[in-house]
Amino acid sequence: MSMVKKTSKTKEAEKTCAICGCPLHRTAGTYAKPTADGRSHATDHHCVPKRFLSDKNTKGEKRGPVLTDRHWAEKGSQTVTLCYDCHEELLHNPILLEEDVKHLRQIMDNKGCTETHKTEGDYKCIANRVRIFHEIIKAGIEHTLKEPK
Repeated sequence: MSMVKKTSKTKEAEKTCAICGCPLHRTAGTYAKPTADGRSHATDHHCVPKRFLSDKNTKGEKRGPVLTDRHWAEKGSQTVTLCYDCHEELLHNPILLEEDVKHLRQIMDNKGCTETHKTEGDYKCIANRVRIFHEIIKAGIEHTLKEPK
C-alpha cells in the first residue's frame, strides 16, 4: 500500500504514521499534548505546501505562486498521514547545523540560485532552491536505503 494518498481520507491509510509506523488516532483535545496520545495524534501533511502553489498567502494577500512547474502542481494534492512527532518535530523543524548551511550555500552558489537582493513577485530563485533542496534530500534517502542493514 502506498503511503502517499490523495487528500480524501481512508481509514486504512490513517492507522499508522507513514514515517515511524506508530498507531494513530484523532481523539479531540489531545493534539500536540506532551503525552503519548498527543504525540501519536494523526495529522495530514501536504507533500507540497499549498502556499507554494497558490496566488495568495495565508493572510489572503495576492502574490504569485512559488512553484509553477507542472510536476509540483501534480504533486500538490498528495498528503501523507503522520503522527504529531514526525510531522511537527521531524519534518517542520529539520536539524541543519552551521556546516550544513554553509554547504547548502556552496551548492546554491554553484547552481546559480543565490540572490544579491529580493525582487517583487519573482520567485524563480527560491523555487530553484526548493527543487535543489528536495533533490538533496531524495539523494540522501536513496543513498541511505542502499546501505547495508
